[in-house]
Amino acid sequence: MTTFLPKEVADGLEAARKQALHSKSRLRVQSGSETLTVLKYWDGGFSVDLEDAPQLRGLVDLYDGSIHLYQCLIVASEEEGSEMRYEFKRNTRAVKTAPLDFERVENGPIALIGQS
Repeated sequence: MTTFLPKEVADGLEAARKQALHSKSRLRVQSGSETLTVLKYWDGGFSVDLEDAPQLRGLVDLYDGSIHLYQCLIVASEEEGSEMRYEFKRNTRAVKTAPLDFERVENGPIALIGQS
């Protein structure tokens, strides 16, 4: 039995695999005004489609749908098949509020009431 596939069939299988990864991935990376679908994500980085991938580097934002997850400092790592891999230099969790520079007392006053 032979494992040889004609080029058209192999290309069709690769296109179907990419389409499945695109459709089931909710993760996306945004760099400036450009948004790319993340095909794979792991603790140290992520990968995007090689055909869509510019040479990203620097500060990017990582989203799950519309939820901002991380602000990342990335560097291009390597090409692996039809994917471009990027590694994190820094991966900071996105927060909705600015960090406090003072200790908030649990039962402290919320506001001051002025005298009339």
